[in-house]
Amino acid sequence: MLRRALLLIATLALVAALAAGWQAGVVLWPPTLFSALVVVAVVFENWRYSRPAAGHPGPGWERTAERFIDPETGRMLTVWFNPATGERRYVGAD
Repeated sequence: MLRRALLLIATLALVAALAAGWQAGVVLWPPTLFSALVVVAVVFENWRYSRPAAGHPGPGWERTAERFIDPETGRMLTVWFNPATGERRYVGAD
């Protein structure tokens, strides 16, 4: 919910900065860059930290002893680790 509100506010700020700059005949760099950075950061964060995976990740992955309750879904998750890449995945606990 907060992510969507932040994305909406940053997008509106970006549009307002571009419109004000267009009307003045210049680019208003500080508000344009700042609001664009916030939009990109929110979209990237949403893509990077995706929902927990279902099932085991596959060969090369090691199950860790780390378990926690996902605050968004309320589900118990287990952390899996790939030693070759250093990647971690969060899978619904069995």
